[in-house]
Amino acid sequence: MSRLFEPFRIGDLSLVNRIIIAPMCQYSASEGSALDWHLIHLGHLALSGAGLLIVEATAVSAEGRITAGDLGLYSDANEAALARVLGAVRANSSIKIGMQLAHAGRKASSRAPWEGGLQVPLGEPGSWQAVAPSPVPHGASEQAPLALDERGLQKIRDDFARAATRAARLGLDGIEIHTAHGYLLHQFLSPIANKRSDAYGGSLENRMRFPLEIFEVVRAAFPADKPVWARISATDWVADGWDIEGTVALSHALKARGCAAIHVSSGGVSPQQAIPLGPGYQVPFAQRVKAEVGLPTIAVGLITEPEQAETIIASGEADAVSLARAMLYDPRWPWHAAAKLGAQVVAPHQYWRSQPREYKDLFENASFGAR
Repeated sequence: MSRLFEPFRIGDLSLVNRIIIAPMCQYSASEGSALDWHLIHLGHLALSGAGLLIVEATAVSAEGRITAGDLGLYSDANEAALARVLGAVRANSSIKIGMQLAHAGRKASSRAPWEGGLQVPLGEPGSWQAVAPSPVPHGASEQAPLALDERGLQKIRDDFARAATRAARLGLDGIEIHTAHGYLLHQFLSPIANKRSDAYGGSLENRMRFPLEIFEVVRAAFPADKPVWARISATDWVADGWDIEGTVALSHALKARGCAAIHVSSGGVSPQQAIPLGPGYQVPFAQRVKAEVGLPTIAVGLITEPEQAETIIASGEADAVSLARAMLYDPRWPWHAAAKLGAQVVAPHQYWRSQPREYKDLFENASFGAR
């Protein structure tokens, strides 16, 4: 039997297989509220046969958005719009649905990728003042963010807690806290972005303090029987930046606070990063976290082939794999993986007739007739 298609658990959340759809920003919301695009996008991904669908990075405040088009969960309107989308998805799919809660920090107030992705200068439409651990811009030519004082830190704690409460009302099956890719919580971790001299900067223990506080408030605000986990950049790929040793230490601290899993990514905090791209290039980081921390790990990054994913799971390098761009390119990737690996996958009954003749047992419980 395929190991990739074995059941998997994140805390008390049971998944039918070990394929996870990674959160992928769509930059297509209005004032943080999901639109018809999200219904189409999440709807077709929900029919993929994956075990878990994670909704894109969802801002906990308006100023925490990467772009003016980012999804948010900071208002009643945001909550109602997502309730409409999730209601339609759940009515037509049994896939488990999580959400990634995020704050962009100094990478906020940016243009959408198809508009260049650069920071929007203050005063122009779609701009606002970004905040960060320290007044250090992401790029040398960008406007410096405002350094967070205690009042600002408390607001962000409260924003994450309120968003987690809204996520609970929406019935989300789990929450992933975005601690990666150069956004706010990663900025606190990395000495590249964090130049503070108070209790939130300097030593590793101090730089981990605020991300751990955020985990604690989210964990307290979300139902105890549903998992909360973190996505972490394992390394900055820059000398003297955040590294795998810090990631292991942070993962131990998260585990002690009830974290259910670690989703292991990398990079994003500096334009100076030098990433040696290649198939599964981040998997060794997930393997080390799994071995040294003992939490379930999710591997991500240029995992594109079913045999590659199967090997990662079968060899014990990670407990699950997540796909992003590969899933956008092929939203039926789990179907095709199951066919190649001799496994079964859940498919909507409306599509049962598409089962290829050479894979007569591909779709679970499939049966159909015609007149």
